[in-house]
Amino acid sequence: MIHSVTTFDEARARALLTAACAAARLPAPLDARLLALGENAVFDLQDPAVVAKVGRGPELAERSHRELAVAEWLAGQGVQVVRPYLPEPTLANGHPVTFWHRLAPAVRPARPADLAPLLHALHRLPAPPFALGRRDLLAPVERWLASAEGHIDPADVAFLRDRKAEFAAAIEQLDPQLPPGVIHGDALPRNVHLTAEGPVLLDLENVSIDLREHDLVVLALSHDRYGVPAEEYLAFTTAYGWDVRDWSGFPVLRGARETASAAWVAQQVPGNPAALAEFRRRVHSLWGGQYAVRWFPF
Repeated sequence: MIHSVTTFDEARARALLTAACAAARLPAPLDARLLALGENAVFDLQDPAVVAKVGRGPELAERSHRELAVAEWLAGQGVQVVRPYLPEPTLANGHPVTFWHRLAPAVRPARPADLAPLLHALHRLPAPPFALGRRDLLAPVERWLASAEGHIDPADVAFLRDRKAEFAAAIEQLDPQLPPGVIHGDALPRNVHLTAEGPVLLDLENVSIDLREHDLVVLALSHDRYGVPAEEYLAFTTAYGWDVRDWSGFPVLRGARETASAAWVAQQVPGNPAALAEFRRRVHSLWGGQYAVRWFPF
């Protein structure tokens, strides 16, 4: 049976943004520019100088509250992060919408080495005075797969579900090399904005208390799967001071992240042939144990 799922596309996101701006007493976002469409739709409102993040579903409301709290706490700890424009999410038909101060234009695109000092600062912090969960990167897999029901091969769904269970169990047995603590959770150069004053950390929704190796596996996988050049990956590991690939637990965290990354694309599949092609590429390379097959950002 195929369930009816409301498509979260640009038009839907704009309608939610308009409702949220009205509720927050901000000007109607007539000229808002779409910056990204993934787990959130991200818009530049142009005037005022605000960026809005529209959550894909109501289930992201708690995470949105936590992201705003994390931003304020990290700023108080001296970590350069994007700053909230409003202190709480605004709900639009249940979808959380958060508003952020727009940053000055980047002086250049961030590179892997630009991430290292921010991770150093983050990884030295104590736990915040509020609860942070673990980085359960496999938790949304079921939701992502369900959002594409009827659009993707049930055999691929079953395969990813089996991988999720396998790696979730394996993660619990890992012996970390680094002391666990505060992590970013999605440590990629795209989540760093380089201003004239220095690098600023973005997208704080997955900040957690967990194995710090999570933050390092992300770039290792980006080197293996997404084409980050070897010299840029080396610059990152040199700046950080350690290569997570030397750790015995690396294959487990890599496998878990690959599973999540394949499932993540599923939510984009309805109505998007390019997303379906990328989903199949990722899943079928995992089916065949082809760990050098190039994946493409989506």
